[in-house]
Formats: sequence, C-alpha cells, structure tokens
Amino acid sequence: MKFKLMLAAAAMFASLAVPASAQDVSGNWLTASGETRVRIAPCGANVCGTIVWTKNAGAKDENNPNAALKSRNLVGVNMISMKPDGNRKWSGTLYNPQDGRTYSGSLTQNDANSLSLSGCVAGIFCRSQTWTRVN
Repeated sequence: MKFKLMLAAAAMFASLAVPASAQDVSGNWLTASGETRVRIAPCGANVCGTIVWTKNAGAKDENNPNAALKSRNLVGVNMISMKPDGNRKWSGTLYNPQDGRTYSGSLTQNDANSLSLSGCVAGIFCRSQTWTRVN
C-alpha cells in the first residue's frame, strides 16, 4: 500500500514537471519578422497553420503564382501542412506568401514557447527561423 502511494505521488510530480503545452504545438505563433501570426492546430492526424493576423491589415496574397488567388486576403490562408515526424517534430510543406512559393519543410518545437521552421528548395538550399508563442 505504501509503495502504491509513493508511486502515485511520483507519477503526479512527474506530470507537473513538464507543462502540457510543451507537448502540444497547437496555438498562436508570431513569425520571426513579427509581422504575422499563425494558428497551428490539428487537421486530422497532421497539423495545419493558418494566418490569423498580419501587421498590414488587409494584406493580399499578391505574390501567389495563381492569378485567381492574388487578391485574396492573407488572413485565412493555410500556410503549413505537416505530419508528425518524431517527438516534437513535423514535416511537410510551408507556403511563403512573401514569394508565393511552397517549400518542403519541417517544424520542431524547441520548448513550450518556441519552435523552429525550416523550408528547403530541392532539399539543398534551406532557410530557418524561430517563432514564438503568443496569446
């Protein structure tokens, strides 16, 4: 009985040691430039990231190669689609509205309030940035 009580107490303290959000990439994230906020949320077994705010209110997707999409608002654009690829890691695609291109990429959650994104062209030329969690 005493052993079970000690085991239960140890399990409780262990669960308090790591914040729940450290295991969950879901939430609102501020891009490295500080000009865009992206909401990352589950979409099926994957995670998706949708632009929810831009510094330039009313910004359009003017660099999109599809002429029919150039006039759409950036807010609401899904820019991340990734599947789990290990503990706190995801891989898939990233849409960059600054140049209108979609890149293969990865997302790694560094801790509860920071994640790293990396996008690559032809798997050779890569660029990374760090995003921070915001309310």
